[in-house]
Amino acid sequence: MPPPAQLRYSSHSPMGTPPAIARKKVTLQTIQSMYKKGEPITMLTAYDFPSAHVADHAGMDIVLVGDSLAMVSMGLEDTGEVTLDEMIFAARSVSRATKSAFTVGDLPMGSYEISPEQALETSIRMVKTGRMHSVKLEGGKEMAPTIKKITSAGIPVLAHVGLTPQRQNALGGFRVQGKTVASAMVVLEDAMAVQEAGAFATVLEAVPPEVASLITKKLRIPTIGIGAGNGTSGQVLVQVDMLGNFPPGRFLPKFVKQYGDVWSEALGAIKQYGEETKSRAYPGKEFSYEVKQEELAKFEQAVEKKFGLAEGIAEKAVGLGATAIPK
Repeated sequence: MPPPAQLRYSSHSPMGTPPAIARKKVTLQTIQSMYKKGEPITMLTAYDFPSAHVADHAGMDIVLVGDSLAMVSMGLEDTGEVTLDEMIFAARSVSRATKSAFTVGDLPMGSYEISPEQALETSIRMVKTGRMHSVKLEGGKEMAPTIKKITSAGIPVLAHVGLTPQRQNALGGFRVQGKTVASAMVVLEDAMAVQEAGAFATVLEAVPPEVASLITKKLRIPTIGIGAGNGTSGQVLVQVDMLGNFPPGRFLPKFVKQYGDVWSEALGAIKQYGEETKSRAYPGKEFSYEVKQEELAKFEQAVEKKFGLAEGIAEKAVGLGATAIPK
């Protein structure tokens, strides 16, 4: 019989110490209640266990596994390059850390546009294998049948209208939407279409605040703004952007407020670790395990008896170009 698999278990939970005050799970009913009361909804992206853990602990209402992971986590050029399998892998990691927040998994480009049936199959995978509570997809009127198909199967859908990054080539790049009457009307009609199709909320991206506010007032579902002013029902940002966890010189959209400088903090800490390792200042006694002196003495004797300490020293000395120690 083959030997049993070697497993390594940690003695500590990856979750760490739970919050002092347990937070109730955020559900669709919670989101609807917040919307009706006019309480802003907070949403933030996360792409792995640590980023989801901190977002959940910080009290985010919704955690989005966004396809922006293509750029910020994988170093790809745009969201169109990320695959469904990669999104599901990230979603599973996020799901393990989110104990309270409502989770949404982005459907990547190419995984839902062919037909409503394809979109439903993809959504089932995102919920069943990715362990998400809901899915998000881009598009307006043209995606209404798809949204209806998914929601009819019992899977909540977060829509996304205005600037839709997966279609940026068709839009002529990352351009603000709704700056003309015609463009603003398209965004409104798209938002109303996804609402009627059954979406529980919609993202409004890169839309002038006044237009986004008016659209929000015309809808019966929450709007989550990103670059759409503070008149929407809530806000979403890319976590890496708002934390400042990127090197200097990286482009940031106008709507991003940088709340931290994680890059500089991490860079300084890693540099200090490297310097202390080079100088042997780390690890000092306070970061090392102790051994009883009598046990150490016995170990040294056992090593000398088994391997011959004098011989070992002689070989080391010869290797360094010194005169061999006579036996």
